[in-house]
Amino acid sequence: MIAGASWVWWLGFHAAVLVLLLVDSLLPGHRRESGHAQAFAWIWTAVLVLASTAFAAWIAITQGHQTALEWVGGYAIETSLSVDNLFVFLVIFQGFRISTERQHNALLWGVAGAVVLRAIFIAAGIAMLKRFDWITWIFGLFLLYAAWRLVRGSSAHAAIPEWIRKLQPAKGSLLPVILAIEVTDVVFATDSIPAVLAISHNPFVVYTSNIAAVLGLRSLYFALASLLDRFRYLHYGLGAMLAFVAFKMLAARWIDVPIVLSLAIMGTILTVCAVVSWIAASRDEKAASSP
Repeated sequence: MIAGASWVWWLGFHAAVLVLLLVDSLLPGHRRESGHAQAFAWIWTAVLVLASTAFAAWIAITQGHQTALEWVGGYAIETSLSVDNLFVFLVIFQGFRISTERQHNALLWGVAGAVVLRAIFIAAGIAMLKRFDWITWIFGLFLLYAAWRLVRGSSAHAAIPEWIRKLQPAKGSLLPVILAIEVTDVVFATDSIPAVLAISHNPFVVYTSNIAAVLGLRSLYFALASLLDRFRYLHYGLGAMLAFVAFKMLAARWIDVPIVLSLAIMGTILTVCAVVSWIAASRDEKAASSP
């Protein structure tokens, strides 16, 4: 066993990640400007969700339902908090004036780098939690601060670091864009990884659920790129979800919140905020179009 799983599992998971990244890079909608690019993005997003579901089912069969639920919880948290990353990607590409075709290449390298960086972050976080119990309080308070930062802002854009807003266009090279993506992934990982560690301390569960969510981030961006501005109240939902996870982490010694209840609460929070955002955006469109 290596960090919660056999070496065969670790090799198999990374082999699957490489295959999915390769297939993603070869999709026809990614190689050129295409009117069907968004459709390809939705289809590939659905494929990755199905693959993640199958992986969770496999964990349930081999390691038990509790471990599988922890994996689903980690995947759900990371995917939800990755919405912030989508706004950041939008700002980065607008700032660098990157074409849609080159955006695919930049995000491909960005995701590959994120896999390595997330592994380092998660290993360090789990090691600290095992050695120092008081780190739990640090992570919990940090999540509360992250929740306050999100709710305080007028939108999810407000959580984007100022230096990203001032980006200058790149001259031909994608390297500055990729570096910007990697740095912002690290910034947002400081929020999401402690949140996932509040769900599980199993290294294999935390790492694989995190990477599975990151893999879907690239296609999700292109699927939602034209809709991001409609989710105006989603930052309140993300803030509320972080606050709930922080409470769960800080109160873990006295209150055991079942993972099923955690998933239900987080799903309800995000669904309500997404629906309210969509309704508000639709009303604004109707008001703007009416004489």
